[in-house]
Amino acid sequence: MASQLDLMTKINTPGGITTTRSKQTERRTSRRCKITQLMRIRPSDPERDPFDDIRGTLSVSRTGVYFQSSVPTYAVGMRLFVTMPYSKEPASMSHEYLAEVVRRDPLPNGLFGVGFKILMEIGLQSGYNRGYSFGGK
Repeated sequence: MASQLDLMTKINTPGGITTTRSKQTERRTSRRCKITQLMRIRPSDPERDPFDDIRGTLSVSRTGVYFQSSVPTYAVGMRLFVTMPYSKEPASMSHEYLAEVVRRDPLPNGLFGVGFKILMEIGLQSGYNRGYSFGGK
């Protein structure tokens, strides 16, 4: 009789052939949600070629994001400034984060799949200019 673990790792295929799934270690520490949220991504290293990439997320967790991009300069280990959710509206409230690229996949559609982990929150970004004075001298 097969053990519970053996039954959970077997895959039934058409034709009744049973195969065993490869045992991979799950590295994610939190569940992912497949939501689309607009974000602005920039390199944090002034030595790198600058870019300003505005993309929608494909998969989001508490500590990471996965998205597709046409920018070829993303590299594993690269540090990023990420603004989420991103909006050009003057009253929008966004958070800025420091993140690190942990995954870069070339995709069949010519884009790149990029995953980053959030290292820390830098601060709250408001659309209002708090240093501007209205009507005062």
